[in-house]
Amino acid sequence: MNRRMLLQTMALLPLLPALRVLASSPENTPHMTDISFTPLDHAHDYWRDKVSADAWHILFEEGTEPAGSSPLDKIYEPGTYVCAACHLPLFLSDDKFDSKTGWPSFTQPIADTMGTKRDYKLIWPRTEYHCARCGGHQGHVFNDGPPPRGERWCNNGLALRFIPAEQPLPELRG
Repeated sequence: MNRRMLLQTMALLPLLPALRVLASSPENTPHMTDISFTPLDHAHDYWRDKVSADAWHILFEEGTEPAGSSPLDKIYEPGTYVCAACHLPLFLSDDKFDSKTGWPSFTQPIADTMGTKRDYKLIWPRTEYHCARCGGHQGHVFNDGPPPRGERWCNNGLALRFIPAEQPLPELRG
């Protein structure tokens, strides 16, 4: 690469965020994700008959599935990942990447769909995140992801449901 090409490329770097916005504009996004919702105040037992026992353990007892056990880890087709309990859209497939950890990983969630808290279960502090609507535990966010944000939202596959782009999103439940 010659010097002129390098300088031209570097001059375009500030435009990358704008290109990201254009790439995720409504006509390029598989599902509309501007969903308003009210956080729910259900007891955890409310969800027991709505998800599998393993999913309930992860979502409402903050469990973790074994690495490599989720088929969602290897799905990269266009679509939306919704909370397995309340069906709130949480992630877009455009933001998924292969972190090689064995869990579905994303660079960012859909805006305003997650709550976070500090987690000291493994002695050192981590940031746990959960569905902002039903409170279901999803996973942990780490600062070792790819650019531009540098975040890895590491999710339990059983806490999510994948909806392919050609299918309608399920109605919110709860």
